[in-house]
Amino acid sequence: MNILGIETSCDETSGAVLCGGRVCSNIVSSQRCHEIFGGVVPELASREHERLIVSIVDTALAESNITKNELDVIAATAGPGLIGAVMVGLCFAQGMAYALQIPFVPVNHIEAHIFSPFINEGAGNSVPEGAYVSLTVSGGHTLLAVVAPDLSYNVIGRTLDDAAGEAFDKTGKMLGLPYPAGPVIDKLSEKGNPAFHLFPRALTSRSQSSKSWQGNLDFSFSGLKTSVLTWLQQHSPEFIEYHKADIAASIQDAIVSVLVEKTIEAANSRNIMAVSIAGGVSANSALRKTMKEACDKEGIALYLPDAIYSTDNAAMIATLAELKLSRGMNAEHRYNVAPYASFAAGAKKG
Repeated sequence: MNILGIETSCDETSGAVLCGGRVCSNIVSSQRCHEIFGGVVPELASREHERLIVSIVDTALAESNITKNELDVIAATAGPGLIGAVMVGLCFAQGMAYALQIPFVPVNHIEAHIFSPFINEGAGNSVPEGAYVSLTVSGGHTLLAVVAPDLSYNVIGRTLDDAAGEAFDKTGKMLGLPYPAGPVIDKLSEKGNPAFHLFPRALTSRSQSSKSWQGNLDFSFSGLKTSVLTWLQQHSPEFIEYHKADIAASIQDAIVSVLVEKTIEAANSRNIMAVSIAGGVSANSALRKTMKEACDKEGIALYLPDAIYSTDNAAMIATLAELKLSRGMNAEHRYNVAPYASFAAGAKKG
């Protein structure tokens, strides 16, 4: 099958073409208009998607060396995401599929991230035969799920407040770093000491003297943001500037250690021998290194997406559509557009 994927859930406009399961093109345009605001402005995001989507799709088709008339399926993100942004890509994809008289497949954005480590370009990975634990972590989502061989999944932990990616960006803003701050903190941390200051790790073994945290796989990062802000207010601008790399490394260590501890706890408590990381924060070098060390220690296989597939992209949308269709799953003719972190029928309640 030749499948066109479209992704517009937040501030990346992306189009990709899958030819027989192989990624033939994956065009991603990241919006720069939000930088001066320190975060994504929903209305601006929608307008940028409207401005770019035709050229992005045309470029994806041209780079794959196929025409629109050679497409067999069109897939697009149906949420969760910024509702206006989602609707731009969704309506465009539906209209194009209708005009070409080919099937349209709505794809859940979080599901697509969950399976992004198994996009076959480059890494050559394939979906594990048995169950695996998926950590999906980005600016808007942080959750743990157990994925079954039939592609269904059971959400076993999620953030109670802020996502890990948001914690990176907001604490980075406190340090005067540009948006998005996550990659900047990652780079800055290479020069810093993660033990410089111990910021709180909520709902973990370090956060409580009792053992009530055990088995709790939910996340909470709002307290970390408050702690960082309070700590910064207690020190001079000169002190902060001089120790900026150490502070960044300490913040990163607080976030990464929580993500790794809970993921390994989820796998060990269920006797699962495979783990994957997906979402924008999966590109973080400290998270990849620390998770690899923890998995190696426990004898757990680790699956990671290529860097290009960590952030929002249309290749993961097209890939999940192909994966489901190849396994005999029919696309729903009726579905809900999800502005929040809801999940499609493939998900079981945790």
